[in-house]
Amino acid sequence: MHHPDYCIAGAGIIGLSLALELHRRGATVTVLERNTPLAEASYAAAGMLAAHDPENPAQLQPLANLSLALYPAYLAHIEALSQLPVPYQTHITLQSHTTQPPHRFHRMEEKSIDPRQLAHALFTAVQATPIHVQHHTPVQTVLQQSDCIQIQTPTTTITTTHFIDCTGSWTSSTSHLPPTTVVPRKGQMLAVAIPPSLQLDTVLRTPDIYIVPRIQGPNAGRAILGATIEDRGFDKSIHPAAIAHLHTLAAQLIPEFASAPILETWAGLRPATSDGLPLLGALPGNPRHLLASGHYRNGILLAPATAQLIAQLLLNETPAIDPTSYTPNRILHTL
Repeated sequence: MHHPDYCIAGAGIIGLSLALELHRRGATVTVLERNTPLAEASYAAAGMLAAHDPENPAQLQPLANLSLALYPAYLAHIEALSQLPVPYQTHITLQSHTTQPPHRFHRMEEKSIDPRQLAHALFTAVQATPIHVQHHTPVQTVLQQSDCIQIQTPTTTITTTHFIDCTGSWTSSTSHLPPTTVVPRKGQMLAVAIPPSLQLDTVLRTPDIYIVPRIQGPNAGRAILGATIEDRGFDKSIHPAAIAHLHTLAAQLIPEFASAPILETWAGLRPATSDGLPLLGALPGNPRHLLASGHYRNGILLAPATAQLIAQLLLNETPAIDPTSYTPNRILHTL
């Protein structure tokens, strides 16, 4: 039997960021991961801190703005624990609203990071604390008691004050919710080598393609090209035609990319809700069972604000922003 103050399901960017925030506030935390930590959407992401992406829902702006404000301290805290800096890769994005060339771009001050670099530093930071991360430990049942909540896994029962589901695309099954609560939305992506003659230090983004260069760190010299948006369930297979199409779209923006060698291809699953907004807060009628999921394309951006907001809700503090737009009740009461 384990008795942590809080139990989190999901050891991705969201879950581990929340674990660090709760630990920073003096709590004991256990994190249950059904597979391998940081191996799903966190690892697949492009890393744009796209708080002002025109495709974001308007109601996301307060949470996105809060997260941008928290990001320097968030990265500093991770570095202090891990001794691994996570630098910003880019500081400018050129955004086009049109899908067909010629594109008209406007300049936005928007940073990007390398999510794989962040994932390594974040997990190292967590390992430097007493936070207990259990790999290959799926949640089987979540049982509300009068003064606690019990989580059953294949090997143990955990009794805690609150359970927070941060399992992303797997939230509907983890929390035994209707399957449409959070659904996976597949994105195929590729990385190409940036030609040595090309000085690329900005992100380019249109409604059809984004190009995100890696400037420093272990992945320096590559550019991330993405991404498809597909409703394929939990299928993460790679299709050459989709990859070739993304490569062609990138070459229309940067002709040098036409002959750039492909270094890697992969697919990730974005956790999507019906209105494009995350689910942050307690389940209706179950104040000890919270969700921190449904971040869709903005999990990397929203991790610091999600961690702070959920911690404030758990500790009955005044939230930094009004959480009403993100409450699970807005979706679950209609299902």
